[in-house]
Amino acid sequence: MTQDFRVTGGGALDRARPISFTFDGVAYGGYEGDTLASALLANGVRLVGRSYKYHRPRGIVSAGSEEPNALVGVARGPGRFTPNLRATQVEIFDGLVVTSQNRWPSLSFDVGAVNDLAAPLIGAGFYYKTFMGPDWFGKNWAWTRVYEPAIRFAAGLGAAPREPDPDRYARYFDHCDVLIVGAGAAGLAAALAAGESGARVVVCDENPAPGGSVLAETGARIAGESARDWLA
Repeated sequence: MTQDFRVTGGGALDRARPISFTFDGVAYGGYEGDTLASALLANGVRLVGRSYKYHRPRGIVSAGSEEPNALVGVARGPGRFTPNLRATQVEIFDGLVVTSQNRWPSLSFDVGAVNDLAAPLIGAGFYYKTFMGPDWFGKNWAWTRVYEPAIRFAAGLGAAPREPDPDRYARYFDHCDVLIVGAGAAGLAAALAAGESGARVVVCDENPAPGGSVLAETGARIAGESARDWLA
């Protein structure tokens, strides 16, 4: 696998387990442990979406749940389409099918980008003062029947799935003495301290593996040893 933008070392990747996935119908490769964002960047893919109103090109700007641009749709068969997932949180797997959003007919050539030319005329909230009439068929008729549907079609994010979801979902309840939100170095240290006191501890984190920023650290030391060894 040739990935000119893949850095050496670092990251929780298993480079012995390559993975194939598609983004907008194009096949790419990654490794187990990659997020969609890291795999796309490693393959030199920078354009991942379009802005909400002006359809300006957007790339990846973060590494976690705060990502505002790289919102994608993931398809897993009939009724199993999920829009608006952050590429920085989607773990790749063999056969993953991903599509970009808010563009037509394609991400690289988006007709909606013409909105950018009118940006000086359509500032924030312009529609509240512009599309007020006529009220030929009742109050606010033109807005609700003509203008709002057109604006919603031109702007927005991912499309909601139309087929019923065939999956069933279970709930799980747990109880603890101490709940720690965040499994970075501080959260894990707090969990160790609480656990040593005899408390029942639950650690919650949004990532698939504990460690937080420690997973990417190469020179940091904690309690006299390397951060990686401390994490292990």
